Amino acid sequence: MTLGLAPLTLAVHTVGRSARSELIADVRTGLAATPKWLPPRWFYDERGSQLFDRITELPEYYQTRTETQILHDCAAAIAAAVQPESLVELGAGSCSKTRILLDAAHAQGTLTTFVPFDVSDAALSHAAHGLLDDYPWLRVYGLVGDFAAHLSYIPRLGRRLVAFLGSTIGNLDGSERRRFLADVRGLLAPGDAFLIGLDLVKDREELHAAYDDSAGVTADFNRNVLRVINRELDAGFEVDAFEHVALWNDAESRIEMHLRATRDMEVDIPLAQMRVRFAEDESVRTEISCKFTRESGEAMLADAAMRVVQWHTDPDQRFALALALPD
Repeated sequence: MTLGLAPLTLAVHTVGRSARSELIADVRTGLAATPKWLPPRWFYDERGSQLFDRITELPEYYQTRTETQILHDCAAAIAAAVQPESLVELGAGSCSKTRILLDAAHAQGTLTTFVPFDVSDAALSHAAHGLLDDYPWLRVYGLVGDFAAHLSYIPRLGRRLVAFLGSTIGNLDGSERRRFLADVRGLLAPGDAFLIGLDLVKDREELHAAYDDSAGVTADFNRNVLRVINRELDAGFEVDAFEHVALWNDAESRIEMHLRATRDMEVDIPLAQMRVRFAEDESVRTEISCKFTRESGEAMLADAAMRVVQWHTDPDQRFALALALPD
């Protein structure tokens, strides 16, 4: 459907991406590197998205419930400051927290359109349809794509509040963060605003538990990247031959997730035209999750020509939401 022809509009685009070609390129680059790595976006097929939703409900995983409470406390102030006509959510996922912002912005009487952007077309389509059912006044323009390549496809549908929740910014390394935030800054015209979730530096044991839960859900989520490669590239990974590892990197102020080989092995990946050798205890880094302070968060945004005008956190200083305007 064409956006604007009806009150309820859903347009899901793949913006010209070839997911398999991108996966092949990432596998060839990451598994040929020393040390080996894979980008975390390949966790998120339908099963991976479901596993991550389960993670957000675990007792050890404080991020989602803490950020949700902060949103309940501050959404009205954010909406009043921005009065958005369009809410854009990057990495929208299930859109569970989005509803708090939608309600607050709707109360301002300005919001007409929601633009969820996500790498998973299945999760995006499911969430978008649910929102259309629950918000009959809302237009939804869903966009499937990758942060690194497709932000420019996001349509301008009035004054924007661009939201990037969940501290997903922490999954990017320094150079990736700079590129991403420069692209976000390019989306912002005068009057627009950027809302970002930042997980804050805290006790290491609490951080470690959040990424290595006692029920093993995070371990299953981590191994899902191997299942994706097996299915999409006809690879021969023995998924259970890799163990989940979460560790704290003090120098980089981040948690890292790895998959560690439990024995020597060789894995054929036919569609990537490669065979990968693993030594016992060799690991593949699958995710980083950087943690921030108020000072480092504000400096990061200032480097991207954005200034923080609201800073909201919980009483225990676990998590923060920063509202920034373009300079």
